[in-house]
Amino acid sequence: MRFFSDNAAPVHPAVMQAMADANQIDTAYDGDKWSARLDSAFSELFGRDAAVLWVATGTSANCLALASLVQPHQGVICHREAHIEVDECGAPGFYTAGAKLMLIEGDGARVTPATVNACLDAIRNDVHQVQAAALSITNATEYGMVYTPTEVSALGALCRERKLGLHMDGARFANAVAHLGCTPADVTIDAGVDILSFGFVKNGGMGAEALVYFDPALADAARYRRKRAGHLQSKGRFLAAQLLAMLDGDLWLHNARSANAAAQIIAQAAGERLLYPVQANELFLRLTPAEAAALRTQGFDFYDWGVVDDVWGAARLVTSWQHTEADVAPLARAIAAL
Repeated sequence: MRFFSDNAAPVHPAVMQAMADANQIDTAYDGDKWSARLDSAFSELFGRDAAVLWVATGTSANCLALASLVQPHQGVICHREAHIEVDECGAPGFYTAGAKLMLIEGDGARVTPATVNACLDAIRNDVHQVQAAALSITNATEYGMVYTPTEVSALGALCRERKLGLHMDGARFANAVAHLGCTPADVTIDAGVDILSFGFVKNGGMGAEALVYFDPALADAARYRRKRAGHLQSKGRFLAAQLLAMLDGDLWLHNARSANAAAQIIAQAAGERLLYPVQANELFLRLTPAEAAALRTQGFDFYDWGVVDDVWGAARLVTSWQHTEADVAPLARAIAAL
């Protein structure tokens, strides 16, 4: 009955078991045998050499990535609704020692080469203005929209032409890949992404995210930044064990497919109430205040997401890896009956 966030979902049993199996003496910090396997495990997944750092939160993953791409006097282009702008309490500026977020528009929290170029073209090339050094995109976006490999490739080509680093906030990267039916590399390294924040907590993990560097040289300084930021945990094997468990047998993809499928059941019931196409595991619906109250009276939990107009409000509902058809069918029936 709770659809307010996939952060609230249970930890997958395989992840819990992996942590229990890691509960033994080993080297501290990131010198353990689990952490030592991360580079090879993720390199196999992406089919390219990758250097991987575990961190405990998506905020630290995003901001350590940005700190690897920009200097304090530079800027990061992102959507106005990007998580790094709206929901990270100024952490990008903190981690980058002052780099500026340069905000642009786009439907469904997506950006395009045209909007990025317009932002860049408006910046004078002199010391009086912040110069952009990176672009950050979210896949799936903050409104559940998914960038295709072609769309990311177009942005990647622009970044190479304009000498920008390209970061992907992949808090729901698994859901995006599950929707696209592509390989993880198709929408990242093969499309020009330099660094991926690969989210696992929303998808069955407990407290571990993967910071994936497709240029391993960029990861060298990031190891120092992670320590300086207080994110080098002394028992890092418990984070590494979570990530490896999620990769084992493509559990990350299985979980995302389950969440996406549950969202589609609700989407079919919502019909024209949908504010955006449902491409991952988030749904944004038009509801009047009375309708939202009626759903809550029946026990359904979700976020209010602002005002659409004088009559309608917006609501966000999020499905999770553990939601089955039986779990979401009551909500679908309740929405259809409004």
